[in-house]
Formats: sequence, structure tokens, C-alpha cells
Amino acid sequence: MFLLSCGLFIFLGVHSLRMFAPDWRARMLQGYGEGLWKGAYSAASLLGFVLLCWAYAQARQQVVVLWSVPLGMRHLTVLLMLFSWILLVAAYVPGNSIKARLHHPMLLGVKVWALAHLLANGSSAQVLLFGSFLLWAVACYISVRQRDRAANAMYPAGRMVPTVLTLLLGVVAWAGFALYLHKLLIGVPIFG
Repeated sequence: MFLLSCGLFIFLGVHSLRMFAPDWRARMLQGYGEGLWKGAYSAASLLGFVLLCWAYAQARQQVVVLWSVPLGMRHLTVLLMLFSWILLVAAYVPGNSIKARLHHPMLLGVKVWALAHLLANGSSAQVLLFGSFLLWAVACYISVRQRDRAANAMYPAGRMVPTVLTLLLGVVAWAGFALYLHKLLIGVPIFG
């Protein structure tokens, strides 16, 4: 659990610099230049991600159950993950109405992902992993919305074709992950 905590600290810490240390981040960006900053940021993110994935896989070998999950929660998780995938895709498809209305769909998608997995998992490693991501996404969403208000950020109205494309790609990504990739990458089948 210690290494999982370290991986989470590195990964989420790097992704929290703009929220908790915006002045320091701005000085580093200005002092080292955008290319070097992005390289260091990417390297630290990758290190944290690899560490948390490896440590989570190790922690899953020694399960400490905090609570038993009712069967219905797993079904709810599958449904919530559909929305999470749509929100994730909405962050990248330009001109869709979901992003126009919600402004930061990726953070909302992370919140839904983390909450859905907390509902379906009750071991200590899972609670640490998904709970950390949920708390981070909530704090980050509050922070970016405050920045938006301070900057009077305006988001262009969404259009129908990109919105339909977002929905279709989200459903396809959800189906592909649920039917095949979740078992392949995580080792846990969603159906069957």
C-alpha cells in the first residue's frame, strides 16, 4: 500500500500543480521553457502512473476487504461507466454540446469512473486508488471552474454532428473496454 500511495502521490501531485502551486508552475514554465517543462511533466506523470499500476497489481494480490459489495452495484458500475466514457470522449471531440455545457467533461468523467468503481469494489487498495482519484477530480473541478469564472471563460455552443459523434464514440469505447479490454488489461471480466 505504501508504493501505491507513492504512485498516487506522484501522479496526482504532478496533475495538481496548477491547482496547488500555480505561481511555482508558472516560474518553472517560464524559466525552463515549454518544451523542457512538458518533458519533465510527462516523465514524472509516467513514473507515477507506472508505479501506481505496478503497486496496485501487487496490492490486489493481498486483498483486505473493507466491505462486501452487493451484486446490484456491479450492474450500476457498468451503466455509470457508459457515461464516464462519453464524458471522456467529449473532452476531445471539438464542437460537441456536452463540452459546451459541462466545460470540463474529462474531470467529470474521472469523477464518474472513480465513484462507479468505489461502488463495485470494497478492498483497501481499491478504496485508496479510486477514492484518491475521486477526491482529486472533485478538487480539480472546483479549481478549474474558479479559474473559468475569474477569467470570464466563454465556451462556444455545441453542434449536433460533433455531439452525435461524441455519443457514438463514447458508446463504442465503452463497449470495447467492457467486452474485451477490461479483462485483457485489468484481468477482471465485466460480462460473464
